Amino acid sequence: MLANNSNGLRMEIITEPWFPEVIQHLRQTFFADEPLNKAVNLCRPGDGHTLLEKHSLSSLRDGISVMAVTNSGEIAGVVVNGILHGNEDTGRALDRLAEMDDEKFRKIFTLLYEENLKIDLFEQFSVESIFEIRILSVDSKFRGQGLAKELMRKSEEVARTNGFQLMKTDATGLFSQRVASSLGFVTRHEVKYEDYLDQDGIHPVFRVGPPHDRLKIMYKTLC
Repeated sequence: MLANNSNGLRMEIITEPWFPEVIQHLRQTFFADEPLNKAVNLCRPGDGHTLLEKHSLSSLRDGISVMAVTNSGEIAGVVVNGILHGNEDTGRALDRLAEMDDEKFRKIFTLLYEENLKIDLFEQFSVESIFEIRILSVDSKFRGQGLAKELMRKSEEVARTNGFQLMKTDATGLFSQRVASSLGFVTRHEVKYEDYLDQDGIHPVFRVGPPHDRLKIMYKTLC
């Protein structure tokens, strides 16, 4: 268990018994609210999404994700973290997208994987693994209290405890970008959504509502 935060919430590593409740939390918040998910109408609040849940559970099993929980056991927020072992991981994930029928899901993750393959943080920083912040989600009742920043700060503690030298995140919205920047993350690569065009090079693939206008791949060194 990690220490309580200033709001009286306790911070915990997410263990397997919590997985179903974490997924339920994500169904109510992140799955529908995340800017790219919202842009393509991936799902409605409360709805499940098979591929997103599979992606989330795969990350949760790495054992480095964090949640904020009330004294009554209600999840206030989560940060789902995973381990990257090389750009080969991203390349294989991109290849697997071609086998998936969900066009909306494919669009989102094609953007993320393709833009990540344009850089190589592993070579740049001579590391074999990277601590990746993949999902940051706060229940609407607990927003505006600095909880997102606290969850990311706790994630950094976990990363340091586990010997990681580098953290990264694909920040798809302005708010997560601001939080990451406030904690010392630096932008390595970015793409404006209006400049990410379809195969004909005419229309933007995503029409993301303001104030979110770009994807930023951000990192922080821990040594």
